[in-house]
Amino acid sequence: MVEEVVVEVVVEVLVVVLAVLVVVVVAVVVVVVVVVVVVVVVVVVVVVAVVVVVVVVVVVVVVVVVVVVVVVVVVVVVVVVVVVVVVVVVVVVVVVVVGEGVVVVVVVEVIVFVEVE
Repeated sequence: MVEEVVVEVVVEVLVVVLAVLVVVVVAVVVVVVVVVVVVVVVVVVVVVAVVVVVVVVVVVVVVVVVVVVVVVVVVVVVVVVVVVVVVVVVVVVVVVVVGEGVVVVVVVEVIVFVEVE
């Protein structure tokens, strides 16, 4: 009789120990899965943030380069127009002083020179 009770107690203790072990293993697996999910989410967020920053920097650089190119082109065009106008005015003044026949030749040369560039 005592042996049966001891066997029953040992079996019940073993069942409780196995149940506790199962709960601990399940808890450890859940914690590991949660940690892995959190790490993956953090890595994805960091990668997305880096990509966004790189895209913003590239867009800003492209915009700055385009603005600089446009400004340079506008300045060059304005300078060329001013130079051409000044040359034409000087040539016209010189030609008016010298004579009418030279005006046509010099003005045509200036216009052709500007169109070639």
